[in-house]
Amino acid sequence: MATTSSKVGHGLAKVLGIDLHYRNETGSDQVTRGESIFSVGSADSYVEREPTALEWLHEVLPNGHDIVQYFHRLFPFLNWITRYNLQWLIGDLVAGLTVGAVVVPQSMAYAKLAKLPVEFGLYSSFMGVLLYWFFATSKDITIGPVAVLSTVTGNVITKASKELPDVPVDIIASSLAIIGGSIVLFLGLARLGWVVEFITLAAISAFMTGSAINIAVGQVANLMGITTVNTRNATYRVIIDTLKHLPDSKLDAAIGLTALAMLYIIRSTCNFLARRYPSRQKMFFFVSTLRTAFVILLYILISYLANRSHKAAGKKPIFATLGTVPRGFKHARVPHITTDIIKSFASELPSTVIVLLIEHISISKSFGRINNYTIDPSQELVAIGVTNVLGPFLGAYPATGSFSRTAIKSKAGVRTPFAGVITALVVLLAIYALPAMFWYIPNAALSGVIIHAVGDLITPPNTVYQFWRISPLEVFIFFAGVLVTIFSSIENGIYTTVCVSAAMFLFRAFKAEGRFLGKAKIRSVVGDHLLDRNEDSKEFGDSQPRKNGSGGEESVRDVFLPIDHHDGSNPQIELEDPYPGIFIYRFSEGFNYPNANHYLDFLVATIFKKTRRTNPASYGRPGDRPWNDPGPRRGKEVDTADTRPTLKAIILDFSSVNNVDITSVQNLIDVRNQLDRYASPDTVDWHFCHINSRWTKRALVAAGFGYYSPESDDAGVHRWKPVFSVAEIGGSMSAAAVEEARANRRAVRAASQSHNADDIEHRAALSKSSSDSDSLDKQLSASKAYGTTTTKASKIAVVQGLNRPLFHVDVTAALNSALANAQRKSH
Repeated sequence: MATTSSKVGHGLAKVLGIDLHYRNETGSDQVTRGESIFSVGSADSYVEREPTALEWLHEVLPNGHDIVQYFHRLFPFLNWITRYNLQWLIGDLVAGLTVGAVVVPQSMAYAKLAKLPVEFGLYSSFMGVLLYWFFATSKDITIGPVAVLSTVTGNVITKASKELPDVPVDIIASSLAIIGGSIVLFLGLARLGWVVEFITLAAISAFMTGSAINIAVGQVANLMGITTVNTRNATYRVIIDTLKHLPDSKLDAAIGLTALAMLYIIRSTCNFLARRYPSRQKMFFFVSTLRTAFVILLYILISYLANRSHKAAGKKPIFATLGTVPRGFKHARVPHITTDIIKSFASELPSTVIVLLIEHISISKSFGRINNYTIDPSQELVAIGVTNVLGPFLGAYPATGSFSRTAIKSKAGVRTPFAGVITALVVLLAIYALPAMFWYIPNAALSGVIIHAVGDLITPPNTVYQFWRISPLEVFIFFAGVLVTIFSSIENGIYTTVCVSAAMFLFRAFKAEGRFLGKAKIRSVVGDHLLDRNEDSKEFGDSQPRKNGSGGEESVRDVFLPIDHHDGSNPQIELEDPYPGIFIYRFSEGFNYPNANHYLDFLVATIFKKTRRTNPASYGRPGDRPWNDPGPRRGKEVDTADTRPTLKAIILDFSSVNNVDITSVQNLIDVRNQLDRYASPDTVDWHFCHINSRWTKRALVAAGFGYYSPESDDAGVHRWKPVFSVAEIGGSMSAAAVEEARANRRAVRAASQSHNADDIEHRAALSKSSSDSDSLDKQLSASKAYGTTTTKASKIAVVQGLNRPLFHVDVTAALNSALANAQRKSH
């Protein structure tokens, strides 16, 4: 009995003129007549129910449990903090102290890239590592100042300062951090972390390589003590200007070049000694990791000895140093953000957000795979967003994940994200206890540290060659991004790679090519010979050869390969359409509005090429013919000797189709109508297989697919033969029973063959065991649980709904159904 809601809905549809039964499905009335139903005593009828909009809402809208889980996932530390132990603490302590010794000099160097006083780098480092562990899903990542983001921030400050000369540069940097962090935080809270997947590895590699070259080239002038070069120009201009002014180099060059050389020498030596003495590998790792701190301390000592008298006398130092660094958080305040400040960097905001995203997510994903855990990209965006929104209250500027410090933290044996708190304590100590020492740090030494750090970001030639082997087209995208960065700017390089990658994705989606499949019989090969009938039986432990549905041994099976062999299959295997007038067509990359026309145009063109019109005389007069099919020239008759078959059925393989849309389905309807006119007075049977989604089935059914369309002619109605796939759900032929029987037989044979053939008594035992094995085989063969024939106790069920007879479980089932009904078509 219809429910009240159904009655209301039907009444409303009647008032609005909506035809609820426009499809005239065969499955509603005719499917219960004669041949149109699958009827076996041991099978239950199965009618597939269509999904409803209410069901979709239930799947999409969160329930109470989902809401609780959402807020719980915002604080991942709750999953492990209650089980924190001493062993974890020791690992975190070592890793935290190691990273802390590295982050202090690096953060001050990167602050100079951002055109900020060095203390702002310390503030950013402190807030990054202190806040991250609350929201972290990665134990390895370290948030703080990084070279590329610092350079982007410096570019923003340079541009905004020209428009707003009265606004302090640290206010501009803080505003950029809060606005960029808010955008990233929104993406994370909305669980939109998947947007990062639009940025390809080629784009990331190009961005990192181009940025590293840009940064390294920009630091050469400071390394050499040259002050007349504008390092904010395009990279190629900076290279030219630096070479022109090399004669202007000062004593800073001695500091910078030796510091850079020492960093590489220490790393190379430690790597060599680690390979030479594997037992001391851990010690050499820590020595190599702390090389930055060693070099900075060494040059602080040298600077102290050279400049202490100058500092006492108030004179200019012999070579440039950092100068006065304030103690403590002198710039802690509530950030003052105005619309004018936001407008000044609005055009650079997209590139800032992209850098925040891709550098952090790519690093955290990589180390997650290395250390066998999975990150949550959306939650990582929450962590970055919170860090950048709250950090400016203590004076921080934009920060994200650092590749070099993350690698150090991972190798140092970090156990949990809590190691960030240890690092924060080291940075806090530096902020309050070491500012007097910072005065003596040479600027050239910091430039050497920056060049050394960004050198690891350059993609090595071997990796580029691997890119070429995998996808040559993306190598051109990589080089395009690098060249644009060098000859323009980092921001333009980012936009270039992202846009070109997106364009390539769209091109591939629009130009996706379908494949016509042909059937081939194949057999399995063991070693260098084919499995014969007896060997096949032995392999499966059967006393009789096992048969498949087509009557051959089980080792012989049907496969469907592209007829054009574009998949790389052996072209010597001759493939053709499985039956005259029946075509199998497989979509390659989904079936949606971008590629629907491209797919179907190729389908129709091939069908027209391989088949003939069912009724060549369907046009009574030449004027009745369409302009695009004008027929033979005047005075010539229609060719009646055309031996091509007529079109009978089309099988569409939807294995790569996850969803469809209105445009793609409408195009399919148009093609169906076109081909029905081509095959008139017959109609074309459309079979579908490997449909992955109930919603796709619903869309196809709404368009009139999935069930039989009645045909009629002068001879009356031809009965059609539905072919359904059934599965064993109990009894001897079920998959579990067959597999268990097979395993038991193999175990018995393995046990009987393991005895010593030279021992007489053992021979007797072996004979008895073999006899028992044969007896067991016979018992298993006769068993109701493991038998190889269907018994009355077995139960079968149809796989697809009886109301959708033209939806099939695989290509073989679809082909069998098409062949069963091909004879009633015209030839």
